[in-house]
Amino acid sequence: MTPGDRLALLQEIHREELALYRRHQAGAALVSAYDANNTYQYILAREDAHLQWLRGAIEEMGGVPDETVAPLDPLPSGKGSAAAVAEDDARTAGGFVARWQPRVTAFTHARDRKLLDLIVGEVAEHQRFFIQAASGRADLLGRRPDGVGTGGGVLPVRWVE
Repeated sequence: MTPGDRLALLQEIHREELALYRRHQAGAALVSAYDANNTYQYILAREDAHLQWLRGAIEEMGGVPDETVAPLDPLPSGKGSAAAVAEDDARTAGGFVARWQPRVTAFTHARDRKLLDLIVGEVAEHQRFFIQAASGRADLLGRRPDGVGTGGGVLPVRWVE
């Protein structure tokens, strides 16, 4: 793999990871169930780390990360839309894994291969979270003690002053 090929592939996966990140930001705004929304926030934090790693690898090669992404598919809406959003996010995460898992094994640069393998593995884990969120599970990131609730859903805005 030439350095140019390596840079092109890093740019490609960066664009796809950025598209997932933006999609999940939009999805999180529609998912008000406390546990599911916390899971979206966790996934967004991990995706932010992935993007930082990819930007660093691209810049180290003298490239500039491409921040353009294709337009996002519309999010499901209407009754049951939170579950439909999570189902759709599970589908897109699965597509990402299916596209990138075989390509990562072909990377000859060991550090990039490990980086991409980690990203693909975490996206597979995110897919599992989305499937569980769509099914209504409340123990996505752990379990609360018996009798402890969440006080309802999440706030409609991120910060309240």
